[in-house]
This record gives sequence, C-alpha cells and structure tokens, in this order.
Amino acid sequence: MGKNDAPTMTLNDKEYDIEGMSDQQKVLLSHVTDLDRKIKSVSFNLDQLRIGRETFINMLSNALEAPAEEEAA
Repeated sequence: MGKNDAPTMTLNDKEYDIEGMSDQQKVLLSHVTDLDRKIKSVSFNLDQLRIGRETFINMLSNALEAPAEEEAA
C-alpha cells in the first residue's frame, strides 16, 4: 500500500479514513464488522437448515407413502 492507500470505509455514501477515527469510532466499526460477519454465518447456517428440513420432509413423505404402495403390490 502506498501513502494514499489508507484504509477507508463508506457509510451513508460518505467515505471515512479509518486511521483518523477516534478509539470509540473504531470500536463501533469493529462491532459492525463483527455483526456483519455473524449475520452472514447465520444466514449460511439457516440455508443449510432449511434445505435439511426440506430433505427430511421429503423423506418422511416418501416413507409415509411407501407402506401404501407395498400393500397395493
């Protein structure tokens, strides 16, 4: 990184120099960053849970229909 490549962040369409932030502002930014990471992780896990649930519903449906198919044979 060159001298003009200081880390920045954008909030409400305005760019801020992170190095120029106060300690409190840096802590708040850390919270926001951590919460964004956690939200992404929870969303990923929720996708897995929804797909897993749908798979088990399909398996249950097939299992409930199987005895009727076996009796008819």
